[in-house]
Amino acid sequence: MTTIRMRAITIGVAALALGGCSTVQTPSKEDPWEGFNRTVYTFNDKVDTYALKPVAQGYVKVTPQPVRDSVTNFFANIGDVYNAANNFLQLKITDGVEDIMRIVINTVFGLGGLFDVATLAKLPKHNQDFGLTLGHYGVPPGPYLVLPLFGPSTVRDGVGLVPNYFINPLTYVDPAALSWGLYGLNVVSTRANLLGASDLLEGAAIDKYSFIRNAYLQRRRYLLSDGRASSDSNLPDYGDGAPLPKYDDTDEGAAAGAAVPASGTAPAATPNAASMAPANPNGATTAPATLEGPAGAAAPVGASETTVPGDQMIPPARIGFPSMLRLH
Repeated sequence: MTTIRMRAITIGVAALALGGCSTVQTPSKEDPWEGFNRTVYTFNDKVDTYALKPVAQGYVKVTPQPVRDSVTNFFANIGDVYNAANNFLQLKITDGVEDIMRIVINTVFGLGGLFDVATLAKLPKHNQDFGLTLGHYGVPPGPYLVLPLFGPSTVRDGVGLVPNYFINPLTYVDPAALSWGLYGLNVVSTRANLLGASDLLEGAAIDKYSFIRNAYLQRRRYLLSDGRASSDSNLPDYGDGAPLPKYDDTDEGAAAGAAVPASGTAPAATPNAASMAPANPNGATTAPATLEGPAGAAAPVGASETTVPGDQMIPPARIGFPSMLRLH
C-alpha cells in the first residue's frame, strides 16, 4: 500500500510540474519566477533525456576509462585559467598563484593537462567564476533563474556568464571547427561523468526541480563564503574547496536519468541516503539536499577519483554564448 501511495504521489507531482508549470500560486522568495523556471527546466530535461544522455552513454561504452579521465583533466586544467583570473579579481592572491602553479605544472608535467600532477603535488583545486566575483563585492544574487540549456543560475550568475566567456582561453581557438569540437567534447565528457549521479537524483527527490534548485543555491552560498560558517545553519559542509565529483557508470551500465551541473558548474562527494531531503506535504524537499555531500562521504560503486570541472563548460568561439553550460 505504501508503494502504491508513493507512486501516486510521484505521478501527481510530475503531472503538476508538466501541466501546470506556467503558473505557481505561492512562489518562494528566492524563486519568484518558478512557473517560467519549471517550464525551462522541463525543456532542459527533455534535451538531456533524448540527446545528451544517450550520447554520453555511448561515449562511456566506447572510450576507455583512462582516456575519459585525461579528457576531464584537460578541461579542468583550462578551467584553472579563469579560476586564477577571478581569484585575482577578488584579490585572493594566494589562491590565484596556486591556480597559476596548477596550470604550469599540469601543462608541463601533465602533458598539456591530460594528467592532474598538481593535485598529486598537494596544490588545492579552486572553483571560481565571475558570478562569485560579483557576489564577493556585494552584488546580491537576485531571483533564481533556469536558463535554456545552461540550467540553474541566478540573475547575478547569469550576468557573470558573459565575462566568463571572454576570460576563457578556448573562446579564442581557431579554426571554428576545432572550437566547436572541443566544446562538444567537454559537454559530453561532463555529462558522462555525471551519469552515476543521475540515479541518486532520481531516487532522492519526488520534485527534482526543487531538489536541484536548493542544491544549486546552497552550493553558491558555500562557494561565496569561502567555506566559512554560514548564517544558514543547515548549509552542508562541502570540504575545502571541493569541486564536483566524477561519477561513472559501472560496466553493467547502471546509471540513468538527468544530470546537474555543474555550476556546473559545478561544483565533494556523492550524497548518501542521510543527505537526501525528505518531501514535505506539498511535495517539495525541505532539507538542504545536494548532489555534493559532506567531504569524505562514500562514492557510488564505479566512481572515479577524477574530478569534474564543475562550472567550466566552454562554448565555441564563434557563438555568443557565455562560458558555462549546466545541464538543467
